[in-house]
Amino acid sequence: MNVSQLTNQIILMFCLMLVGVLINKVGFMKESTSNDLTNILLYVVSPCLIINAFEQDYSSKRIQQFILVAIGILLFYIIAIIAAHFIFGRIKNPNLRRITQYGSVYSNAGFMGIPLVSSLFGSEGVFFAVVSLAGFNIFSWTHGISLFRTKENKEAIDWKQILLNPNIIAIILGLLMFLTSFRIPGTLNQVVKYVGSVNTPLSMIIIGNSLANIKFSREMLDKNIGLTILLRNIIFPILMVFLLKALGVSEVALYTTVIMAACPVAGIVVLFTLQAHDDAGPAISLMSLSTLLSLITIPLVFAFV
Repeated sequence: MNVSQLTNQIILMFCLMLVGVLINKVGFMKESTSNDLTNILLYVVSPCLIINAFEQDYSSKRIQQFILVAIGILLFYIIAIIAAHFIFGRIKNPNLRRITQYGSVYSNAGFMGIPLVSSLFGSEGVFFAVVSLAGFNIFSWTHGISLFRTKENKEAIDWKQILLNPNIIAIILGLLMFLTSFRIPGTLNQVVKYVGSVNTPLSMIIIGNSLANIKFSREMLDKNIGLTILLRNIIFPILMVFLLKALGVSEVALYTTVIMAACPVAGIVVLFTLQAHDDAGPAISLMSLSTLLSLITIPLVFAFV
């Protein structure tokens, strides 16, 4: 796959985002509707897409690449978390310190990465992309959420919430299906495929609906916001490229994992900020600018592959 193919697909996805913007502007999607669609996407559509991705013939090479990708993602998160702590840990404003550390490390792998990989590589791509999705869920709901804990909001890590996440369950079931060559029978298999097929347009429409509410402000010019975008959109994804190549990851496994790493800031940074009862303005600015710039930065990063 070349950079022009990737760029064309990203442009197509941004066009789908514009549909979401239009839907928002004409008033067809209220906040409650957006929340409901997000839940459907996360807890129904995405697991079906993952299950469908594992319905392919067993291959020792695929499993080997799968394991190497998992090692690469583990190393990536360790390095990125430590680097973000040293770079942003001294920011005096605790809200901005949390947002920049989280935003630089965690990408929008689920909402933007999976749809992009699915569009470009189909089930084979999603098969490897789910490793990144699992890594995101595990680290985001442990290290990520710990960044936003305050004196009034000190809660222990909810491992039940992590392990019972429908996407994690789908990955485990999918792996078992792949290893045993199990296939979902007939009509049920078609249902899973049809539900999973709406993942890309639904994801982009939801993102577009969120972007439609952005109001540009001086906060977007903050140097720490700019540095966070530089790390999230360019530097950390390039780090992933070198890690994966050093481990021997190649072809579709390499392409999909790099794309997942090159996605913009995860939108959940806004949710975590609100849960900490703090100003979500910097988080919204960071997420929106990172998303808009990803049209340029994802192909730029992919040129290093």
